[in-house]
Amino acid sequence: MKTNETTETLHQFSPELNGTINKIENTASLLSKRDVTFVIKNWLRISEIKLGWIYDFDKMIFKYAKYFQLLKVLCKYSNAIKSVKFSPDCCKIVLASENNLVYIWEIKSEKQVHCLKGHLSKVNFAEFSPDGHRVASCSQDGTIRLWDVETGKQLMKFEGDFGAIWHINFSPDGKYIVSSQDKIIGLFDVHSGKLIQTLIGHSSGVCSVQFSPDGQMIASSSKDKTIGLWDVRSGKRLKRLKGHSNLVRRAKFSPNGQFIVSCSSDSTIRIWSVKTKQVLKILRGYAGVKDVGYFPDGETIVSCSSYDTIRLWDVKLGQEMQSFTGYMGWTLRVDVSSDGHTIASCSDDNTIKIWG
Repeated sequence: MKTNETTETLHQFSPELNGTINKIENTASLLSKRDVTFVIKNWLRISEIKLGWIYDFDKMIFKYAKYFQLLKVLCKYSNAIKSVKFSPDCCKIVLASENNLVYIWEIKSEKQVHCLKGHLSKVNFAEFSPDGHRVASCSQDGTIRLWDVETGKQLMKFEGDFGAIWHINFSPDGKYIVSSQDKIIGLFDVHSGKLIQTLIGHSSGVCSVQFSPDGQMIASSSKDKTIGLWDVRSGKRLKRLKGHSNLVRRAKFSPNGQFIVSCSSDSTIRIWSVKTKQVLKILRGYAGVKDVGYFPDGETIVSCSSYDTIRLWDVKLGQEMQSFTGYMGWTLRVDVSSDGHTIASCSDDNTIKIWG
């Protein structure tokens, strides 16, 4: 369908829309033919069309006309990369590797700026602090290590009788780190490196942990098929979200903290209400989901799977917006830059890919 044919169709909705349609024509003229086709494709896919969406056209253009394509392949290592995370300024990424190392890369220059050595076993996850000055990493050696981003030097080592530590997350103010190890969730003070709280309640291993945007709650996902919501101050479990029929790999807050998105080995992605504990949407037909998360606007979800596919989902419609591939193996992790313009992903084919 051509652009002028589309606007002629829109004119038929109501004569009062003429002014808005002129605005659409002017905006559409700035887009490529491919972009316009993509926008039209998404419009036609929506079964319930309301006149209200016309007035949000500018937002829809930026949301639906954004094609994510492969921009660059940063590296190919000899060992699998377990995680990839953007820096807050979107200029760097940090990688956790199975060869006991943590790497920091500059995206624009495509250069590795640091190789952080210290862990004695596989590094499961690494991320930047909220201010971007430090990196925290966790490993199967039972330690969490804090690194200086500028110098690449280790600043601190958090250790105890934990066993493997699978996942960590900084609090929004950067003062605390929450970790998952076996059935236990640990809360550490970043300044002292001391364990100040243990959250106990899951009956099987904890796969992921994340602070809420306001720092008052922690969400955890577990092999016991549940999601836990915990009060940071008291350490008590506030809510238990049940519905998945297999282990829950990830559970992450929406940017406004009102929702949780989760992915499971039951081949579903679920969106939950934090307030009511109810499942609002179930995204099906996507086997082997490994990771999931929100875009900064909270309107789009990104996911990746063991079938080398990355997908974007419309939160309100619960429908797939775009899918893209490019790996020769399982896509293990995916992250979105804080400006929402770039996606980074890692795979067991040992490559890091940047999409935008």
